[in-house]
Amino acid sequence: MKEHIIGLIESAIAELKNNGTLHADTDPRVSVENTKDKSHGDYASNVALALAKSAGKNPRELAQLICTALPASDKLEKTEIAGPGFINFFMNSDSCFEVLNTIFTQSDRFGHSNVGAGKKVQVEFVSANPTGPLHVGHGRGAAYGASVADLLEAAGYDVHREYYVNDAGRQMNILAASVWLRYLELHGAKFQFPSNGYKGGYVVEVAEALKASFGDKFIHPIDAVFDNIPADEPQGGDKELHIDALIARCRELLTSEGYKQVFDQGLNEIVGDIRDDLAGFGVQYQQWFSEASLAEDVNRAIEKLQSAGHIYESEGALWFRSTDFGDDKDRVVCRDNGETTYFASDIAYHLNKFERGFEQVVNIWGADHHGYIARVKAALTALGIDENKLTVKLVQFAILYRGQERVQMSTRSGSFVTLRELREEVGNDAARFFYVTRKSEQHMDFDLELAKSESKDNPVYYIQYAHARICSVMRKLAEAEYQWTEKDGLAAIDALTLEQERDLATKLALYPEVLQAAAINHEPHQIANYLRELASDFHTYYNSNKVLVDEDAVRNARTALCMATKQVLLNGLKLLGVAAPSEM
Repeated sequence: MKEHIIGLIESAIAELKNNGTLHADTDPRVSVENTKDKSHGDYASNVALALAKSAGKNPRELAQLICTALPASDKLEKTEIAGPGFINFFMNSDSCFEVLNTIFTQSDRFGHSNVGAGKKVQVEFVSANPTGPLHVGHGRGAAYGASVADLLEAAGYDVHREYYVNDAGRQMNILAASVWLRYLELHGAKFQFPSNGYKGGYVVEVAEALKASFGDKFIHPIDAVFDNIPADEPQGGDKELHIDALIARCRELLTSEGYKQVFDQGLNEIVGDIRDDLAGFGVQYQQWFSEASLAEDVNRAIEKLQSAGHIYESEGALWFRSTDFGDDKDRVVCRDNGETTYFASDIAYHLNKFERGFEQVVNIWGADHHGYIARVKAALTALGIDENKLTVKLVQFAILYRGQERVQMSTRSGSFVTLRELREEVGNDAARFFYVTRKSEQHMDFDLELAKSESKDNPVYYIQYAHARICSVMRKLAEAEYQWTEKDGLAAIDALTLEQERDLATKLALYPEVLQAAAINHEPHQIANYLRELASDFHTYYNSNKVLVDEDAVRNARTALCMATKQVLLNGLKLLGVAAPSEM
C-alpha cells in the first residue's frame, strides 16, 4: 500500500511540474510512513515539508496543492493536512483487506523481496575455536547469524553461510597437549595438570577416544615428560612458559606423525561435536573453512602487501603499516622466529573471501573482537578492496541466570554451560527466539525460568500459541462440518467491519516492510518484535470476537483473516528458526 501512495504522490508532483507550480528539476524525495495514531489516518508523508523551500511555498499550501493533484484512487478514502504540512492518508476498508489475497497467493513467499537479487553475500558466524564444546555465549552468535542469513536470503540475496575453523595456532596446540596429558592419566600417570591446560571433562572424553583408537602407542614415562620443564604458576613459575614447554616436549616425544594424530583426534572430535550441536540447533553451513588450508594464501597476502610498500621490517619481524589506513598502531604479520601471526591469517582469509566473488561479506564476531575491525579493514584497503564491502556485526555474549545466580563460563577451566545443555533445558525454540529479541550489540540476560514458562510473558510461547489457536479454529470448523475455502473467505471480506479486524489486517500488511528492513539492517529482532505485536493483536481480537459464528459470510471472512495471520506467523517464525506448532 505504501508503494501505491508513493505512486500517487509522484504523479501529483509530476502534474505540479507540468503546470509550473514546481520546478522541472524538483527532486520528489517522497517518504511515506505508517501512522502511530489511527486518528491521523493509515499513512503520512512529509513530502510538502521537504519540497516547500525549493518550491518557494508555505508547506501547508504546497500540501494542499499536492492533495488536489493526487490522481483518483479507489483505495483512498480521504486525505487530511496536519500540523506544519504533513499529509495524512486514510485508506478505505476494502483496500485494507486486499493484503489477505496477497498472503493467500504468495503463501510462504509472502514478505520476500528481490532487493538483493544477483548479489552474492557471505555470512560467517560462530567460528568458535574448536578447543571445546559451544557454550551459551556462542549460542547467541549462532541464532543471530542463522537468522541474518535467512533474512538476507528472503530479501533475494545469494547467501553463503560459512564457519571458519581455527584449526591452527597456539590454542589448538594447548588442546593437543591437554588431550595427551589426560591420555597419560588414563594409563596411570600421576602429575599436576597444567594450570593453563584445557580442564573440561570433554578433554578426558577425547583422551578416551584416543586410547580406544591407538591403545598405548603414545605412552611415555612421566619423568621424561616433565624433565627440565619450567615451573607452573602454582609453583611460582609462569603458566605460559610452562604450557609452551609441555607442547614442545609433546612434539619431541611423539614425533611429527604421532603429534599430528593426537592433534587431529582433538580437532576432529570437537569439530564433530560442534557440527552436531549446531545442526541440532537448526544451524547449517555451506562450508566449514579450515584456517590450516590458508598456508599459501598467508604468504601470498604478505607478499602482496610487501610489494605495495605496506610492509616493513623491525627487530627481525615483519609489520603491516595499518596506521596508514586508520588503525591505532601497526601490526605484526610475521614474528622474528618466522611464524606468521593470527592477524596474517585473518588478512589471507578475507582476501580469499573476496577472491571467491562475494560482493558483500558479513562477519559476525563476539564483542571481544571489537579491536580487530579497524586492522582487518585497513588490510582490505591496502589490498585494494573496498572496506565498505565488509560489515562486521558484534554480538554480546548472553549472560545466563539460574534464579538470581549468574553462571560463570570459561572454556579453559571447563566450568561452563554448554549450548546443548541450554537446548535440553529450555528447548530450541525458546533459545533461538530469546537470543534474537534484542540488537546483537546489546547485552542480554537469558532468563531460564521465563524461557520455560507457559504464559503471555514468554514471547515465544505467546506467538506459538497464536498459531496453535488458529489451527484449533480450523479443527473446530471441520468438526462442525462447515465448509471453507480461501475463495469463500475473500468473497466475504465485506463482512469484516470491526476496527480490530482492520487493525489486524493493517498489521499483516506491514510484514514485507519489516522483513526487508530487518534483512538490510541485519536486525532479526525486528521480526521478533513484529511477531510479538501481531500475536498480541490476534489474541485481543480472538478473545473479543467469536470466529465460528452461524452467519456464513462473517464466519468465512473471519476465518480468512485468521488463516492469513497464521501464514504470516509461520513465515516469520521460520526465519528465526522457530517452529509453529499446531497444538500446544
